[in-house]
Amino acid sequence: MKITEVRVAGLRGATPEGGWSHELRPDDVVHTLLAVHTDEGLVGVGSVFTSESLVRAALEVLEPLYRGENALEPERVSEKLHQHSFWMGRGGTLTHAISGIDVALWDILGQACGQPVGRLLGGRFRDRVMPYASLLMTEPGPLTETLDQLTAQGFRAFKIGWGPFGRVGARTDEAIVSAARAAVGDDAILAVDAGGSDAFWDGDYAWALRTSRMLADHGVAWFEEALRPDALDDFVALRRSSSVPISGGEVLTRRQAFAPFLSAGAFDIVQPDTTKCGGLSEARRIGWSAQEHGVRLIPHGWNTAVGLAADLQLASALPDTYLVEYRTGSPYIDDIVTGQWTLDGAGMLTIPDAPGLGLALDPDRLARYAGGAQIL
Repeated sequence: MKITEVRVAGLRGATPEGGWSHELRPDDVVHTLLAVHTDEGLVGVGSVFTSESLVRAALEVLEPLYRGENALEPERVSEKLHQHSFWMGRGGTLTHAISGIDVALWDILGQACGQPVGRLLGGRFRDRVMPYASLLMTEPGPLTETLDQLTAQGFRAFKIGWGPFGRVGARTDEAIVSAARAAVGDDAILAVDAGGSDAFWDGDYAWALRTSRMLADHGVAWFEEALRPDALDDFVALRRSSSVPISGGEVLTRRQAFAPFLSAGAFDIVQPDTTKCGGLSEARRIGWSAQEHGVRLIPHGWNTAVGLAADLQLASALPDTYLVEYRTGSPYIDDIVTGQWTLDGAGMLTIPDAPGLGLALDPDRLARYAGGAQIL
């Protein structure tokens, strides 16, 4: 089964805010879907956390390497793309685009084998996983209202981040976290994301250590991106002294970039994004390495329905991955699929067991957010 073409559609019109200091607008394209087509009619879908224009430029470079390749060998083909293009953008746009291709090839392999991707990744440790509702911080009043609504929808785990946190003052930070804990209750999982990958983040080690003590007082499950993404030594020191678990890694790409953080003991929780770290092939390897270092992998998942589907399959195949990020309220997750993402009574999502990613995209709904493009 040979790869014949890769079609691309950038999502626009309903892009949610990211909390970035240079904030996203609804028509900004930061999530791009792609579809890998084959000569036997099977089509696999992938998601890339990168703009459509950058993905198209990357595919122009990569096309001579993937056209005519065996669509049933995702890991080998992805490694070929990495190995033959690293001097033109290792870790950047090319790696992000390869991530989407890799996810799509796993989708094709699963369809061809009649098996869910998680089983092909090594086996399903679980058939359902808890999603944590990921939302931006606001002032305590509006934040409480949103958390009340999410609790009513059945969520039992939450992450609040960015917004004013670490950007106004310690009193504001604690007021927000205190209000959030009161809203979700003592038994719910509550994580806090400082957003240290934001432009010109100035939260240093001393700030992060002080803040970790406050978060511990409110039973926070982990402190995410407390420092700038490349502050390896400070992350190591923070993890050793912090009163709460430390997480990070969402902007790192490929296993080689994660290796020094894992070996140095920088994280309690590592959070690769499948849609930019290199795809499922790389995320699985990162997960294996994390396990060897006593670190839990919980994927970063601020992306699309395809990205969520990939994370669910990854979570099924890693023994310690008991949570996935679910960016609630985004049409790019909720509106482009047939059927709905449904929480059960315990606040869990079922991991699809249909062949491939187990995801059915609605072409007409997808075209609504893809400028009319038809990629399937």
